[in-house]
Amino acid sequence: MADSYPECAPAAIGEKRQQFGSRFLSDPARVFHHNAWDNVEWSEEQAAAAERKVQENSTPRVCQEKQVDYEVNAHKYWNEFYKIHENGFFKDRHWLFTEFPELAPNPNHNDLNDWLSESKRSEVPEGRSKEEGPGLKTEEQHTCSSDSLGHKTQMPPLEEDMTRELSHLEIRADEFPGSSATYRILEVGCGVGNTVFPILQTNNDPGLFVYCCDFSSTAIELVRTNSAYDPCRCFAFVHDLCDEDATYPVPGDSLDVIILIFVLSAVVPDKMQKAIGRLSRLLKPGGMMLLRDYGRYDMAQLRFKKGQCLSESFYVRGDGTRVYFFTQEELDTLFTAAGLEKVQNLVDRRLQVNRGKQLTMYRVWIQCKYRKPLLSGAGPEPPIPDRILSSSAVF
Repeated sequence: MADSYPECAPAAIGEKRQQFGSRFLSDPARVFHHNAWDNVEWSEEQAAAAERKVQENSTPRVCQEKQVDYEVNAHKYWNEFYKIHENGFFKDRHWLFTEFPELAPNPNHNDLNDWLSESKRSEVPEGRSKEEGPGLKTEEQHTCSSDSLGHKTQMPPLEEDMTRELSHLEIRADEFPGSSATYRILEVGCGVGNTVFPILQTNNDPGLFVYCCDFSSTAIELVRTNSAYDPCRCFAFVHDLCDEDATYPVPGDSLDVIILIFVLSAVVPDKMQKAIGRLSRLLKPGGMMLLRDYGRYDMAQLRFKKGQCLSESFYVRGDGTRVYFFTQEELDTLFTAAGLEKVQNLVDRRLQVNRGKQLTMYRVWIQCKYRKPLLSGAGPEPPIPDRILSSSAVF
């Protein structure tokens, strides 16, 4: 089961994880000398074999009745996952600050805020009402969401309570959780905090405020009860990324960074575009959306058995959770259609090794950075952090 999820290959005891891009396999005889190798090129034969394997495991498709169940009860499957594994399944993602320097303390954050303030003064009013994000309202939101098949997803009591708490917040431009912060980050699909807590522990910027949400009320409860959770710097809430009626606790144009780490792949493909569109409206001009997710022909996709495929490149795991495997082009379409501009869209091919069992595992991940464009007449481009993505993802 664990092999179907990212970040599950154990590191050798006492071995410090090197920076991405620093370890290359030049001699195949040395493949078992380390736990992982970067920037691994695939041969034509290997690529063809992967394509054949996907064609084989893509039929037959899961029957429609079961597909409805996996969608309607998606929150139940994820709640069960976190009840079983709690915070012991995924490791804290300390690699984040190598790949996404926007999340770490950086003097350029102040430069960006200065740039945004200066740009705000020079903006030309467009005579339109301020978009306060997707469906931001003061009234109580719906407690069930419609799926793509026309069914309703009923929330459990705890999730309903948390959702009601969020819906009662008055979302104003000058009064919302973290409204006094100068740098705001939202992680969507936060799980039990493997991204959020490293950010809070590493980034001591007093102006930082982190929002985090997840579909699973069990996961959010684990975040809120974690000893590292600081409500003065963080706000955790239950949220269905695909619910068009659900509100975010911030107004539009208020976030500096939105993080999507192995979460968009869990969404039904025909709901992805609207979800990204709603998120993009929350970004400030110049704000960034960061993504890391599964790429086409990743080991996890090749390991699925026949009868687990829901639609093209979309599968259901044995525990009822689902996963999609992207191409670079698909992600580029999703982000650019939401009005964002490409900064990075890179493939990370890594070879993970189980030295004890003498096994090799080829991983394919895609990493993206897309920026919300400036308003017309808003001035020059914002500064880019001086620490950039390492070369392992460049092919």
